[in-house]
Amino acid sequence: MNNIARALLCASLCAANAVDAQPAYPGKPIRLLVGFAPGGGTDILARAMGAPLGELLGQQVTIDNRAGAGGIIATELGAKAAPDGYTLLVGSSAGFAINPNLMAKLPYDPVKDFAPVGTFATLSYVVDVHPSLPAKTLKDLLALVRAKPGAINYGSAGQGSSTHLAIEQFAQMAGVKLTHIPYKGNTPAMTALMSGEVAMVFDPVLTSAPMVKSGRVRALAVTTARRSALLPDVPTVAEAGIKGYESGNWFGVFAPAGTPRDIVERLNAAINKTMTRPDMKDKLASQGADALTGSPAELAALVQRELAKFAAIIKAAGVKVE
Repeated sequence: MNNIARALLCASLCAANAVDAQPAYPGKPIRLLVGFAPGGGTDILARAMGAPLGELLGQQVTIDNRAGAGGIIATELGAKAAPDGYTLLVGSSAGFAINPNLMAKLPYDPVKDFAPVGTFATLSYVVDVHPSLPAKTLKDLLALVRAKPGAINYGSAGQGSSTHLAIEQFAQMAGVKLTHIPYKGNTPAMTALMSGEVAMVFDPVLTSAPMVKSGRVRALAVTTARRSALLPDVPTVAEAGIKGYESGNWFGVFAPAGTPRDIVERLNAAINKTMTRPDMKDKLASQGADALTGSPAELAALVQRELAKFAAIIKAAGVKVE
């Protein structure tokens, strides 16, 4: 064997040994970016999922809260992170479907910059009305609105917020006209409903349930495809009369684009196994959420559907793109 052949053989063996020496994924803790402050709904769900996920993977999943700009700061960090599986992002309908349709310039592309890993939860809203409104059911509400177009007002978490667009979708599908009054968040909108300043809001089921049970507001329907465990007697909007209506805030895990496929599949299998645990389903139900599972391809398809859905809702509602 000549010197060149020996050198080539040595290089080949060294490369093979280097590959074999690489630790199996994951070989160190995983950072999970959350675009909202600790204690909020997104943070609570991320922590609920992250702890058992880490146990299953054999490495700690550390929540990294990067609040600001409606989740854009964390999403940009996730898009620009190294595609090695050690920095992941909790994404939702707001960051991956609403913001891209509302903002002309974003520091990330929701499709090109990410590798979808899998869904893990969805949150429903409750169609809440003030007790003085003469509407015991959703059909009663629609009859009132149709009798006096524009006379019924509603509060939302702000122009272009997920609750605003959920009601716009509702109004468009029902063929009714409502008057929008935006607030700076769900809490002031709910306060306005309880005081009678507005007649209706769509509010997350977790915060609505105590108010419904105390009689301070009346629940007419929930917006997701299934009823909520926190309000089991309240029908879905589809059951109550608007067939095909479904709206809510979904949550998924995303990795930076270019993350190796085997790592994405490893993470997806672990997330799905985590979210099928009975204790996990119960824990999320106590927060007004439903546990979800799904493949990377299904999450990618969900993002595409939601982008198209919100583009149509925003255009029909005449919401200004910034």
